[in-house]
Amino acid sequence: MTPSTPDSGRTDTDSGVTGATPRRYASGRQYELRRGDALAVITELAAGLRLFSRGGVQLTETYGDESIPPGATGITLAPWANRVEDGVWYLDGKKQQLDITEVSRNNASHGLLRNASYELVDESEFSVTLEAPIFPQHGYPFLVRHRVQYMLAGDLGLVVHQTLLNDSGSRAPFVLGSHPYLRLGDVPAGELVLTVGAASRLVADERLIPRSSEPVSGDLDLRSGRTVSELDIDVAYTDLAFDGGVARQTLQAPDGRSVSLWQDESCHYVHVFVTDQFPGRPKAVAIEPMTGPANAFNSGDGLRWLSAGECFTMTWGISASL
Repeated sequence: MTPSTPDSGRTDTDSGVTGATPRRYASGRQYELRRGDALAVITELAAGLRLFSRGGVQLTETYGDESIPPGATGITLAPWANRVEDGVWYLDGKKQQLDITEVSRNNASHGLLRNASYELVDESEFSVTLEAPIFPQHGYPFLVRHRVQYMLAGDLGLVVHQTLLNDSGSRAPFVLGSHPYLRLGDVPAGELVLTVGAASRLVADERLIPRSSEPVSGDLDLRSGRTVSELDIDVAYTDLAFDGGVARQTLQAPDGRSVSLWQDESCHYVHVFVTDQFPGRPKAVAIEPMTGPANAFNSGDGLRWLSAGECFTMTWGISASL
C-alpha cells in the first residue's frame, strides 16, 4: 500500500482549487521529500517515517491515509525506546511511575511522544526537521525537546538525526530509538535473508524485559544471514560490528538486491522484530536502532544523562542496492 501524499509535497491541502477542503490524515501533516529517484514521506505524528522508496521500489512498510502507524511503524522514540518494566524507575531514590501503555505486559512502552504532534522547525529542498517537547509529568519530571531531521542524501539514501535537548535545570535520563519496518518492493518478506552483525543478544523474560545477555548462537545468530520465513523473533542485539563508525543490518532478496538499516556509534543496540501480525503482510521485519535496550531506566544499560542545557544526537539511515 502506497500512501497518498499532498500534491505540493509541503502542505496538507489539495492544490489548484480555491477554498478546497484540507486533506486530512490520521497521522497528521505529511512532508514529502524527493531527490532523484528517492521519495520519503514523514508524518507530523511521532515524527514518523511513513514511506521510503527508490525508483518506485518500496523500502519500508507503510499504511493508509486513515490509519495510525500499525505496530508503531516508522515512529521515533523518546525519552526511552522499547519498554520500562511496570512503568517504574527510581530517581535519586524516589519512585517514578510512568503510565502503563502496554497493558498486556504491564509496561510503559515506546516513550512519551508516540501520540504527539511534532512542529515544523526547518525545511529545505531535501530535508525536513520536526520537533516536539516533553513536558515535566508524573514518571518523567523533566523538560526536554526531541528534534528529528530527515534528509535525502544522494548515495547515502535516507539519513536521520534524532536530537534530545535538555531545557530542565537538572540532568535528565534518556534512551533514543526509532521503529522502521524494512521491505524490498514486492518480494515477500519471508523470502528475504536477514543479516545482523551482532555478537551478543539480550535474554528477555515473557514480558520482553531483558534479564541478561549472552553470545549469539543457534537460530539467533544472524551474522551469516537467515531466511526471514525461518524467524519468529523479538530480540535486542548488541556488540555490533561497526565498520568505519557504522553498523549495518541487511535484508537481501534472492536476486541480489538489498536494503540496509545503518546506525552510528551512538547506537550500540538494535532490536529485531519479525512478526506475522502486520496488516496485509504475511511477514514483516522491524529493525530498530536504539541507544539503549528495554528497561534501561532500571538496568542502566545504555542509559545516558543530559546535563542542563546539553543535547545529544543519534544518527541512523536506510540505504539500498537495487
